[in-house]
Amino acid sequence: MDPKPPEQRRIGVYGGKQLAAYGFGDGHPFGPDRFNAFWSAFTASGLKSKTSVLPPARAQDEDVLRFHTRAYLDRVRDQSETGTGYLDAGDTPAVRGIYESALYVVGSVLDAVTRIMGGDLTRALVPIAGLHHARPDGASGFCVFNDCGIAVETLRRVHGIQRIAYVDIDAHHGDGVFYAFADDPELTIVDFHEDGRYLYPGTGNATETGVGPARGTKLNIPLPPNADDALFFRLWSAAERFIEKSRPEILLLQCGADALAGDPLTHLDLTTAVHREVTASLCRIADKHCDGRLLALGGGGYNREHTARAWTNVVAAMVDSTPGEANP
Repeated sequence: MDPKPPEQRRIGVYGGKQLAAYGFGDGHPFGPDRFNAFWSAFTASGLKSKTSVLPPARAQDEDVLRFHTRAYLDRVRDQSETGTGYLDAGDTPAVRGIYESALYVVGSVLDAVTRIMGGDLTRALVPIAGLHHARPDGASGFCVFNDCGIAVETLRRVHGIQRIAYVDIDAHHGDGVFYAFADDPELTIVDFHEDGRYLYPGTGNATETGVGPARGTKLNIPLPPNADDALFFRLWSAAERFIEKSRPEILLLQCGADALAGDPLTHLDLTTAVHREVTASLCRIADKHCDGRLLALGGGGYNREHTARAWTNVVAAMVDSTPGEANP
């Protein structure tokens, strides 16, 4: 029997056709079947009864403009109507309807932010989100609107939050977030990724620790090809201390699954234990410093089965860490 009615469950998971619609068509690495694979695994896991399943929400232009330029937003809207060309140098097609589906990614993330800051939720996962490559003035790497950066700006301008920690375990360096906030001393960044000498976007050197007053507030951790869990966890303990030292008011986790062994686009050999343990660790930090506030954003991952398991492990770790949810 359910211990709580749905409206009282403190962990939110966002799902629906509008989120699944974000992508670039069947057969593309970032296709709608990514969401469907996760939703099937999540449903089969039994975790639905311990979470609040929430519908996608649509952002408004003014939300996007907290991070992106007006000229770029207009370009996305115009090219989305015709479905022609690219929104960057050749990675991100301007498929018909991408403007609308990208607004649902951003809106779902901001809905989660509002619910977490309002106390309706403690933690949440938006599986189709974490589009960390998009720049203020352009798309990049399958990412149209940078929901991560928009979330940071919204937390600052709307909710009055200053100290934010952004943790990124996607195989690709979160360059769109890192360089937009490189000089921001109150955004702590920890970014694990495959060494840029071997993988797009080619950035995220360990010497990049922030600019000017933010120097020392960013931690880039490039991993060599074939890095495994043992290496990751040896490095994670220092990252954990780095995050905790910043005393964040909220934690954002970009939990991309393309660092898992067998991903078709990358060269790392991690397992889903990384997703579970990182989430559990961040839950502990959140409980200590942030009133439990943790928002996870799905990110990349192009082996459907592995991505589904990774994100299900993120939800499971949130459930296990939340009193009253794990053990009804």
